[in-house]
Order: sequence, then structure tokens, then C-alpha cells
Amino acid sequence: MTITNPAEPAFAADNHLGETPLWSGREQALYWVNCEQPPQVHRWYPGEDRHDSWDMPERVGGIALKASGGLLVVLSHGIYDFDPLSGSLELRLASPLPAHISLHETLVDRQGRLWVGAYDHQFTPDNRDAKGGFIFRLDGDVLTPVVPGISVANGLAVSPDNTVLYYADAPTRTAMACDLDPASGELGEPREFLRLQDGEGFVDGATVDAEGGYWLAAVGAGAMRRYLPDGSLDRVVKIPVSNPTKAAFGGAGLNTLYVTTTRLKIGPDAEANGGVYALDVGVRGLPEPEFRD
Repeated sequence: MTITNPAEPAFAADNHLGETPLWSGREQALYWVNCEQPPQVHRWYPGEDRHDSWDMPERVGGIALKASGGLLVVLSHGIYDFDPLSGSLELRLASPLPAHISLHETLVDRQGRLWVGAYDHQFTPDNRDAKGGFIFRLDGDVLTPVVPGISVANGLAVSPDNTVLYYADAPTRTAMACDLDPASGELGEPREFLRLQDGEGFVDGATVDAEGGYWLAAVGAGAMRRYLPDGSLDRVVKIPVSNPTKAAFGGAGLNTLYVTTTRLKIGPDAEANGGVYALDVGVRGLPEPEFRD
């Protein structure tokens, strides 16, 4: 089933590369990042039209809510504790990767563990062999590499029961699924979950709804695509811009799908992108998990 243009502009963020929307239930606010040009963390309170932003010292790969309050901010070369009240950043852990590989893409699973991907900046259309990144799991004060050979990490999400982890290496146009041990965080063997075809865009960010549906931002194709837990395509929701990057369920009932976008020229309407959009997709989300030390 394809639904055309139900999305409404929610906030005119004008981001170069909006990513990682997160709904804070305790604040009733939407957080997201502009990865670069300039690197920023944003917070917006729907209904109040109140918006805050904080400049970051380097590229932002993602953010996570902390159970103790505040955020984890994942910058290119380290993971930081961030206090929105003071704007202070405190280094928690430096990246183990070389300078040309940025930490990129974040997820907190339902046990409160942080997962972090990476982006190998040496990857280009002419150098598709640059795969120096990983999917990491944060274990105490160590980033444990669990999936090697990543060019551009994307698609991180976890099933409602915390037993399946999803991830993608974006240039492959494929998302993978792994069995996840909720107690230990150990992963089983990866299996192909979905593969995009020509004209269907590329794999970007993802989230999961309360029914286990996997919502993929098909960047370059102007659509959110919902997949059932067995990997079958359930619906395609077209939006009025070409480059959605990631979505999060928010609002008081967790029934609004907020979608970030980018002005990167991936599709024909790139100049119209960069804002945050809101969709009513007929299903509810789940509360955003919070990182637990």
C-alpha cells in the first residue's frame, strides 16, 4: 500500500543533515541533530513553538537520552555527556578509530545499552572498498566492535521485545537483522532483513513501532517504508521531499511520526529538504529507551 503526501511541515529547521530524532517523554520535546554545517543539537517543544539549539565542536553522529538526565552526544571522535541546562560537554570516552572514521548513528536498546555505528569518510563512489567502520556496543568504558566492515552505519533499531537488532551499511542498500540476547547484548549471526531496489532510494535511519513494524527512511526516494518483522513490505508512505533521514514517534500518545531530512543533493528535490515533518501513520510508537550507566 502506498500513501501519498500525508506529511505536514512541523518545524522549519533548514538543516544541512538532520538526523537522530528522539522524543523525550519527560520533557514532551523532540531532540535531533544537524550532523554538520554547522554541527548542532536541537530541541523543540511542539505546541509551544519553543526551540533551543547548541553548537557542537565537531561533527555530530547521534544522541541518546540518559536515565539520569541530560544526553549522551556522540561526536566524530568521542562520546560526551551533555547538560542542556549549562551547555557543558564532558568527555566520557574517546573513539578508538582513526581520524578519517567518524562515530555515526546511535541507538539505546530496551536494556539501556548504547550502540554506535561509524562512517568511513574515505568511502566515495570511486572508492567503495573503504569499510573501516564498525557497529559498536558500549560496555562500561569500552566500545566493543561487534560488526566489522562498515562504510556508513545506518538503520539501527531494536524490536519491541529487545530480541532483534537491526542495522545497515547504507551503500549496500540492505538492512540486516540479528538475534539479540537481552541480558548480555550478544548478537547472533546476521541475516538479510530487507534490500532496496533501483528507484527505492538508500537505507538511512530507522525506528520501530509498538507492533514491531520497522520504519525505514528511504533517502533519495522521498518515502518512509514500513516492514513487518518477517521482512515483508507493509506500506510506503510518500512525503513531499526527497530526502528523509530518520524518524521517531512522539507526541503525548506517541502517535506522531516525526521525520528529519537533509539538504544534501541525493534526489531531485534536495533544495526543499532540511526541515522536520510530522505524519499520522495509524500506529503508535514506543517510549524512547534511555541510556543507563
